[in-house]
Formats: sequence, structure tokens, C-alpha cells
Amino acid sequence: MSLKSPVQISSKLPDVGTTIFSVIGQLSTQHKAINLSQGAPNFPCDPALVEAVSRAMREGHNQYAPMTGLPALREALANKVHALYGQRYDPASEVLITGSASQGIYMAISALVHPGDEVIFFEPAFDSYAPVVRLQGGKPIGLKLQMPEFAINWDELQAALTSRTRMIIINTPHNPSAQVLTPADLDRLAALTRHTNIVVLSDEVYEHILFDGRKHCGMATHPDLAERSVIVSSFGKTFHVTGWRVGYCLAPAALMTELVKVHQFMMYAADTPMQVGFAHYLQNAENYLSLSSFYQQKRDHLQTLMQNSPFRLLPCAGSFFMLASYGHFSNESDSEMVKRLIVDHGVATIPLSAFYMDGTDNKLIRLSFAKDDATLQAGAAALCDVKQ
Repeated sequence: MSLKSPVQISSKLPDVGTTIFSVIGQLSTQHKAINLSQGAPNFPCDPALVEAVSRAMREGHNQYAPMTGLPALREALANKVHALYGQRYDPASEVLITGSASQGIYMAISALVHPGDEVIFFEPAFDSYAPVVRLQGGKPIGLKLQMPEFAINWDELQAALTSRTRMIIINTPHNPSAQVLTPADLDRLAALTRHTNIVVLSDEVYEHILFDGRKHCGMATHPDLAERSVIVSSFGKTFHVTGWRVGYCLAPAALMTELVKVHQFMMYAADTPMQVGFAHYLQNAENYLSLSSFYQQKRDHLQTLMQNSPFRLLPCAGSFFMLASYGHFSNESDSEMVKRLIVDHGVATIPLSAFYMDGTDNKLIRLSFAKDDATLQAGAAALCDVKQ
């Protein structure tokens, strides 16, 4: 029996309730569905990483880390970014270890967006962007990526810029479309933001998962954009440990100063033994450079397994997701399609409409291939059984 509170609540997010993600989770559990929905690996991480963290615990690294992160880890990240992307960040003032990429996103928006500011982002989008902007009194403005390429319409972005535009949120590689930005995209973004006071918040949690020889075009690869960007990334996504909740931010010192002011009151410092373990693990570059080939094999395997399904797979350039269309054989909404796949076929996916503020339905579902081979085979077999 729940407690009854006499407190009258004025919700800051009155329209946020039980999402389709919760519905899918409950249905999936009820029907013991194969999980191709969740963006979390179901295979173990490298035992060497577990040992590094366990050793850190045994050696007594169990108290607060420095607020901005262990110096060894910040130094390792600065060196990695410089080697890969050519941008040098000062580990002491421009690198911050956070309690997950999600915390980094929340912290950056909280620190830099004021009431009345406008924040532009691109839909379909990770579902936390708009609510966090609203919680700061800002106005989220979702611009829809062009179908079917999921490309940014730069003319539309230019038309949307106003004197109140404070931030543009970028996500590359992109969840859920699996598309990536190009050098030409970065040039357009740099041109549109030049001589403005706009901050770019760049969600780059899949930075090491790109396919077919593509190179990551993050904000650190473009000097002009690096000067106005907060980059957020994730150890959890990179090293198959999403439950460890450790991420990081990169930003020019002037921006980072404001982020740290919020960070110290949100959580003060990220988990210490994990930081020690990651600092050790980053010394071997192959631990992250091998991710593209690792996940490309999984992408290709699922594509092969789905050849005889009624679904049409869209191109997948990065991340560990791919989209599948079904509009050529069904008029069902994507939410109804996803529910039917769970109930009738025992496989869980995600409807793309969940990534739009207005519920835009393009008859697409998202599949995660961050799964072991048995799960991919079983999930694909279930999708192949769907009748046209």
C-alpha cells in the first residue's frame, strides 16, 4: 500500500509519464521476448578490465576521486583524443570525468542553458534531450532529419537560428538512425555558428563504432567547432559496461569551468575504482580501436540473418543499431507493430516514433545488434517468421 502525500505537486514535466520503453519492457518480460531492443550488450566485457577494477578495489581505491576525475585518466583521455582527432585538451582544465554520458548531457545543459534560451536538436533523437532543456526553462526545438538518409537539412537549421539560440545538440554516430556526420557537415555547422554565441553539445558515445572504413567526424576533429563545443562520451558504451555509469566531457576551459560548477553539486566525483581501471585499460589503444571491426561483424551477421525476412534494413554507418522498415507490407503504427512482434513472435524491438516529440511514424523499428550470436540468430529467426 503506497503512502498518501498531502503535498500538492506542480510537475515540471506534466506530459511525461509511462513511455513506450516502459511498455515494451513490461511486455517483453511478460512474454519472455528475445531482446533486440535495449542498447546494452548482453555479452561480457574483457576480463582484463574487470580485473583492473577489482585490483583497484583490493588496493584501496575506494574513496572519493578528485572532483574532476583521476589525473591519470584525464591524461590518458587527452592523449587519446590528440592522437585520434588532432585536438589537444588540457587534462587539468578541459577534461572532466562524469557519472555517465547522461549526467554529462544533463550537466552541460544545466550549466549553459538559461530560461528562455532555445536549444535546437535533430529528430529522431535520444529521448532525454528535450526534457532536460525544459527542466532548465529552455525551449527545445526539434528539427527533423531528412528521410530516408537521415541527413541534416542545413538550410532548415539556418532558418531556425534566432538571437535566442543558445545551443545546438549533435549526435554522431547517431542513435537511432545509425548515420554519421561527414567533414562537409562539420564545415556547414562551423559556418552557421561562426560569429555567434552558440554552444554545440556533441553526443559522441558511439565514437569508436563506425563501419566500412569511415572515420569519426566529431567536434574535436574541427578546430573551429572544438572551440565552441562540449563533447560527451561514454566508457560504458565503448567497453561493454553500461552498468558502470562512467563517462567524460571535453570542452574549452571557459565552458568547462561552468560545467564543473554544476558537476560538483550533482555527484562531486565519479566512481573511483572504475576510473583507475579505465586509466589502465586505455593504455592499450587496441581496446577501443578494435570496436569498429567487432561491431561490423555483428552488423553484417544480423543483415545476413535477416535476408529472408519481410523487413527492409536501412543502411547502417555507425553505432550498434540499425533500422528496419515494414511500411511496404503493413499499415500498422510502429508501436502496434512492436507490440505484435513481442506478443506474437517473441522478439522485442523499438518503434522509431518514440524518438520524436510529436510521435512521427515512418513505419520503422530499431534493432540492436549489441548481442551475442545466439540472441541475434533467435531474434532474426523470429523476425523472418513475420508474414507479409
